[in-house]
Amino acid sequence: MSEHLLQPVPQTRREFLSRLGGGFGTVALGALAAEEAQGASPESLAPLAPRPPHHPARAKRIILLWMQGGPSQADLFDFKPRLLKDAGEKIPFELAEDGTRYKEISRLLPPVGEFQRAGQSGLSISKLFPHLATKADELCVLRGMQTDSPAHPGAIRLFQTGSLQFVRPSFGSWVTYGLGTENQNLPGFVVISPVIFGDDGSPLHYNNVFLPAAHQGTRIGLASIPVKQSKIGHLGDPNLAVDLQRRQLDLIQARNRRDLSAVGGDRNMEGFIESYELAFRMQMQAPEVLDIERESETTRQLYGIGTDPTDNYGRKCLMARRMIESGVRFVQVTDWAWDHHNSIRSTLPKSCAQIDRPITGLLTDLKQRGLLEDTLVVWTGEFGRTPYDQDLSNGKSGMDTRGRDHNPHCWTMWMAGAGVRPGFVYGETDEWAYKAVDGKVHVHDLHATLLHLLGLDHKRLTFRYSGRDFRLTDVFGNVRTEFLA
Repeated sequence: MSEHLLQPVPQTRREFLSRLGGGFGTVALGALAAEEAQGASPESLAPLAPRPPHHPARAKRIILLWMQGGPSQADLFDFKPRLLKDAGEKIPFELAEDGTRYKEISRLLPPVGEFQRAGQSGLSISKLFPHLATKADELCVLRGMQTDSPAHPGAIRLFQTGSLQFVRPSFGSWVTYGLGTENQNLPGFVVISPVIFGDDGSPLHYNNVFLPAAHQGTRIGLASIPVKQSKIGHLGDPNLAVDLQRRQLDLIQARNRRDLSAVGGDRNMEGFIESYELAFRMQMQAPEVLDIERESETTRQLYGIGTDPTDNYGRKCLMARRMIESGVRFVQVTDWAWDHHNSIRSTLPKSCAQIDRPITGLLTDLKQRGLLEDTLVVWTGEFGRTPYDQDLSNGKSGMDTRGRDHNPHCWTMWMAGAGVRPGFVYGETDEWAYKAVDGKVHVHDLHATLLHLLGLDHKRLTFRYSGRDFRLTDVFGNVRTEFLA
């Protein structure tokens, strides 16, 4: 890790406040003494200060490569000879209730493109991922993933927050709540280019909800905007010099702290005060971290930056590496081009081409820098897709417009880096990649396992709200050790 990007981290509230200085520091230190006398929580003002894990951690941070829409397992990582052999035939297996409408009208759809055996592990991977295939022996592939909803909104919500129906804190928020972060000048949880519009997107997917406000994900851009044109909003005041901004903030915070002391403590006010301070500190360091032009031309080429179609996602991946190298705990990198209901033969290759080189470059770069040893990279969508076709044009266009519908009964995801078995495949599906038949892993199990790799016990990582203790996995989830190193 580049030490020049990391600032010394305050370990206690008192150290944190002492460093702030100015009028705010003086007032806040006085309020701290009063709160300590009343038994206030020691992390209430410095919620992002690093905290020890429950047990020794294998991973220190996570990069979530989020492929929103649902990548097709049968076309990318789960080759089925039977599906290729029976292409064009009627569906020969029983369908779950969510797919019965396709029983008579749909036909089995063969894989898009060819598959290859890659690496010493012999991982079956589509030739649509020629660069990623060179990393086959570093990937830990799960083929038996399962979720509870066949619709995007529910499946996305379940993966992002652990709850299918209710508004709950996001996965990244729980991670920073449990561990804090390594750099107090940057947010602990960053989301690059999220989808926050339409039925399939919402700011709640990276929201803190009832956790302290500092644990909300910080958004960079939107999925619909090239990341080159994106930035963290409201990061500075162009009308005031930095020293005047500091004096102005000290005055505002002194009043905020006095009001907080008067009401005897309030989590929302604490989060509001901390957000002001974090925003001020971020304008000192965030522009440097997000400036990928500081990287060498060789590094930028590794990620496919400056070349279509990889430039946009390559920039996102390089930003993610710079952020975790600078101490950010959890970074989500979004791509939303994976909902292939129709014309999958032309659209899936395009989706793969946009991310193949950037993701491979990210894995290479992390390994070269020694970061992959304690960074966990996770590639996934919210569910898989059906082995049979879905033609939204009803064949009227005269072209091959066939695609695949949603499939919650199985999908393939992979991980690489800290704590997982490299060159390993876990789980199996039926002969057509329609349902998981062995090595099933539910989203709740995955959450429990990822927290375990970070040193957190998912049953102990709780927050009391509205009279009960909440956790990411609710009353579910089991740590799965079968695919851990």
